[in-house]
Amino acid sequence: MDESAETRDNRTHIFEYGVDGPKAILVGIDGSDSAWRAAAYAAGLARRQDSLLVLAYVQQLFTTGWGQAGIPLVETGEEIAEELLAYIRDSATRMESIRWEFRTAQGDPYSGLVAIAAELRVDAIVVGASEHAGHRMFGSVAVRLVKTGRWPVTVVP
Repeated sequence: MDESAETRDNRTHIFEYGVDGPKAILVGIDGSDSAWRAAAYAAGLARRQDSLLVLAYVQQLFTTGWGQAGIPLVETGEEIAEELLAYIRDSATRMESIRWEFRTAQGDPYSGLVAIAAELRVDAIVVGASEHAGHRMFGSVAVRLVKTGRWPVTVVP
């Protein structure tokens, strides 16, 4: 008997968290061009892998120093989420083979995406590259997700 075959047959089976290929792919969207490119890329992955595509919008809350402006900002964030969902629904009619869902969260984008990813036990995260110059100094959501090291992260330019 071939030694490699014997080793393969006698190997102890170790529990594997997950399945062959991702069962759920999370993509962060905020309406930017980079985020839409990330969503298109993630949709292609989800279609090819027969994965659930989870599109997530995280509404940033600005409470310190904003006073009464906090309420209109929350309403604006909800309007943005509704507009994103309408756009996604319109786009999804052209790609009927993709299973998808839309999630929203409030807070900073990194924490919101991590919370959704942990809750749904996603297998991968896709985000668009940051379009803000300040992120070179303070770090972008993508860099923070990569440093977390819990999921494979794809950053789409």
